[in-house]
Amino acid sequence: MEHNNERYSRHYRLSGFGKPAQDKLLRSSVLVIGAGGLGCPVLQYLAAAGVGTIGIADHDRIALSNLQRQTLFSTEEIGRLKAVKAAERIKALNPDINVQVYTDEVNPANAWDLIARYDLTVDATDNFAARYLISDTCVLLDKPLVFGAIFRYEGQVAVFDTADNGTRISYRDLFPEPPAPDEVQDCNEAGVLGVLPGMIGMMQASEVIKYITGTGESLTAKLLTFNMLNYETFIIDLVKSRQSDLRMPKDRLQLEQTNYQWICGLADPAVEEVEAEEFLALIQSREITAVDVRESGELPGADFHHLQIPLSELEGRLAEIRDKQVLFFCQGGKRSLQAARLMISLSENTVYPKSLRGGMNALMEKQDEKRT
Repeated sequence: MEHNNERYSRHYRLSGFGKPAQDKLLRSSVLVIGAGGLGCPVLQYLAAAGVGTIGIADHDRIALSNLQRQTLFSTEEIGRLKAVKAAERIKALNPDINVQVYTDEVNPANAWDLIARYDLTVDATDNFAARYLISDTCVLLDKPLVFGAIFRYEGQVAVFDTADNGTRISYRDLFPEPPAPDEVQDCNEAGVLGVLPGMIGMMQASEVIKYITGTGESLTAKLLTFNMLNYETFIIDLVKSRQSDLRMPKDRLQLEQTNYQWICGLADPAVEEVEAEEFLALIQSREITAVDVRESGELPGADFHHLQIPLSELEGRLAEIRDKQVLFFCQGGKRSLQAARLMISLSENTVYPKSLRGGMNALMEKQDEKRT
């Protein structure tokens, strides 16, 4: 790779940065997990900056609803794998860098080997199960982690690593245990202004560059919160939680045996989850009753025969579906799981309700794929 490249001329001329810092970037390797709203700006700016090797891990496909904020993709690419298309875009931006693509879902079985290959990891995911898995793996491997999260009009950025006092700070020091599924909405349910992930993703990219080059003051062991409605910004110091080390796996074996989806309420062995394609086939059967447990007015509407019973009303209205084969659905798949659990716990007889994995979001993506 050319180390005196006109591409980086503005970095070479930058006081306090220069060729030494640029060479550090060129020799570095960064894994970005998630190529969505946060991942897109992270990838663009790390590629442009000249990070020598970039890994992109994302198993998801491009959907129409992504395009309001995921600016690496185009309408014509709906249904394509995000990681593959993102790699094409950043290689076109900077052909000098090495880009690796991983299209399998990051899970306890593969996270260790994946994260171990890179100097630093960026968490650009959107769910608690992934965040705990990534953080735990980075702690066990003693790898730095740049974290970002968004919610409606607010975002967070932090660097989880060893603090100046020698204490290793992790995501579990911020959230020692996952909140209940009904306590926190994600952007699928609550929405997000499209420019916000761009702003937070750029901050994450900035933290990666600062960490690798030793430029400026890193957010190590600190949490930055940003409100884009009024530009209020707060930085708080993170301290070691007494519970964090007790709750995380002790070694690779325990990590691989941990069911993060179940711990975070995103899966339940007692409830059968069906994929979008199977759901579309099942609802054609008169024996199956589809029940939408979203609140009235949530979009997109379901254009197939179904009952509307919001989760908040389900306990009082179970009699309406007690004797039916029920297939619950919601926006992202969390509330439908809760509905199925509630029906199982309150029914006098043994019942086997199903839940649509990924909710209406997955259903819309599947329908988009079929149209392309």
